[in-house]
Amino acid sequence: MISDDTFSDDTVVDVVIVGGGPSGATAACDLAGRGRNVVLLDRAGRIKPCGGAIPPRLISDFEIPDHLLVARVNCARMVSPTDKQVDMPIEGGFVGMVDREVFDEWLRERAAKAGAERRTGTFKRFERDEQGITIVHYETRNGDGKVVQNAVRTRTLIGADGALSAVAKQCLPGADRLPYVFAYHEIVRSPRDDSSFDGKRCDVYYQGAVSPDFYGWVFPHGDTVSVGTGSAHKGFSLRDSVGGLREAVGLGKVETIRREGAPIPLHPLPRWDDGKSVLLAGDAAGVVAPASGEGIYYAMIGGRLSAEAVDLYLETGDVRALRTARKHFMRMHGMVFRILGIMQWYWYSNDRRRERFVSICRDRDVQKLTWDAYMNKKLVRAKPIAHVRIFFKNLAHMAGLASAR
Repeated sequence: MISDDTFSDDTVVDVVIVGGGPSGATAACDLAGRGRNVVLLDRAGRIKPCGGAIPPRLISDFEIPDHLLVARVNCARMVSPTDKQVDMPIEGGFVGMVDREVFDEWLRERAAKAGAERRTGTFKRFERDEQGITIVHYETRNGDGKVVQNAVRTRTLIGADGALSAVAKQCLPGADRLPYVFAYHEIVRSPRDDSSFDGKRCDVYYQGAVSPDFYGWVFPHGDTVSVGTGSAHKGFSLRDSVGGLREAVGLGKVETIRREGAPIPLHPLPRWDDGKSVLLAGDAAGVVAPASGEGIYYAMIGGRLSAEAVDLYLETGDVRALRTARKHFMRMHGMVFRILGIMQWYWYSNDRRRERFVSICRDRDVQKLTWDAYMNKKLVRAKPIAHVRIFFKNLAHMAGLASAR
């Protein structure tokens, strides 16, 4: 049952942020820390399917405490369509693994401690009054289970509500047609008596049977393991694929703790703001890295840049300030996204190419530059000769002149 009453008041806050994932929670924390009045609106019980990998750059830049790291990975194993395995060890470092259920809630609580007001509800729509104030409408449930209509007045709105963003759909025509991969994973209990399971290694499966256009993964989370895959092919059964992958790696009979699925965008939107008072961040803006599917770091840096853009707009009243979030993000990471997009388009197209892609990963130059770029979140320019060697090796594999061992 829906109540006819709408609860609102005349208070105008500086910003409402819809979505309490890494991007929205980061924006809320940063803006509250700058003294802005922030309302962070998030749906109850939302957990995104995610491998949970975070690089050292994220841990450092966003001051993530050690207790949130459920595992420290020191190697990635690439598995080809013919089951050939290539280990890519991380020299002198590690990749942190987090449980998104715990990690996201910690980020939201940090935002609240910084001064953001947390509210639980479902965003429905926004409108503007004659003074240009944005009115955000959302639904909550009272103690009797009745749906209550609510509204909050704000100078700005950040939509950080995921790949199928309701905010984006309203403020940017065509945003809902953003291409995406649908990801699905199962969190299962880590095996206790299996000597073949390595809790410090991420396994990545480049096999058409696991995903016709993406990859599958087995990522350790300490006491649990994330087993998942993704695909843009609507007829492909992700649940069957994950079930088969679990059986193949010996996790078919361990306890299943939870199952989750959600879309992951493939390209940044060409525009993130509506030129008035609304700005997008995180998956809503499309900032998930192609090929790798990595999203946590890019979501959080996107949230930080959105906070800076909104703060500048609130300070100056110049709506052009909202454009700076995308401008700065693409300046920092646009080239990486373009390169990874080409890699996904070419190497993931069939199993013959996937076989060659895994073979390339044996190369020490490839391994070193891959980890340097991932860990530090920038293209590595310090070794031009290595880049040249990799370029010609890639050409040889693309042309079929190099063998896939």
